[in-house]
Amino acid sequence: MVQAINVSKIFGDVVAVADVSFSIGPGVTALLGPNGAGKSTLFRMLCGLTPPSRGQVAILGSDARHDREVRGRIGLVGQEEGLFDRLSARRFVEIAAATHGMVDPARVAAEVLAEVEIDPDDPKPVGAYSKGMRQRVKVATGLVNDPDVLVLDEPLAGLDPVQRRRMITLFHRLGDEGRCVLVSSHVLDEVARIGSRVLVIAQGRLTAAGDYRALRNMMDDRPHRIRLLVDNPRALAARLIAGGTAMAVRVEGESVVADTLDVDRFGRSVAPLARDAGVRLREVVPLDDDLESVFRYLVERR
Repeated sequence: MVQAINVSKIFGDVVAVADVSFSIGPGVTALLGPNGAGKSTLFRMLCGLTPPSRGQVAILGSDARHDREVRGRIGLVGQEEGLFDRLSARRFVEIAAATHGMVDPARVAAEVLAEVEIDPDDPKPVGAYSKGMRQRVKVATGLVNDPDVLVLDEPLAGLDPVQRRRMITLFHRLGDEGRCVLVSSHVLDEVARIGSRVLVIAQGRLTAAGDYRALRNMMDDRPHRIRLLVDNPRALAARLIAGGTAMAVRVEGESVVADTLDVDRFGRSVAPLARDAGVRLREVVPLDDDLESVFRYLVERR
């Protein structure tokens, strides 16, 4: 339902997207990437808002930039705010429905606002809404045309945990109906809940694609680096090496920095080792479990 073939987008001397290829069908697919990775640019090319510098994109077998009918079958929820702050949610979504040529924009607006759990009769202007409520209004505008392909750029930003869970449930229901739902995020935990199919983009390149569990296993092949703040770092470092708990250890001031391939085993054993060595363990901090380090690792593997 959505396809990219050797797609690149270049702005002057900046390569925003570089030679990206993938093909996805019905269901929910997550596009994972740090801020500035090229996710929004890729979405804009897919939806026909900007042409690729090289390569081809297709939605439902056609280029949305040149096929008006296909554009009408796409729902796009952009990352930008783009709301008319003085309008009520219902009036704003009505306008979105009217631009798609829906027969009864008022009825459609009420239905899709109910889908995202916004009261369609609320007279407050959207400018008075919280960030999470504004996000849900944006998602409602993406649903007004009952799209076959729904593209959502960071739609969970600003939602509280309950709203996030309900929104992800909505995405899965739409995917189960046979729609193609493509959701971007830069948060690994969100992606774990969004769906098992993942496209990973970093520095404009597609660095990994596939089932989420397999992707996480690949990520976990890299050593985890952990800092331990203790009162006797040399004694603990010796215990870590002797016990085979860490593959590499170094002492930095009052800290021990350890590399391990088995972070679960390390976590279970470090406190008993510190106790047996008579060492007071003050703090345990992972140093490279952030999203940027994961992507750096994936890029290095290419």
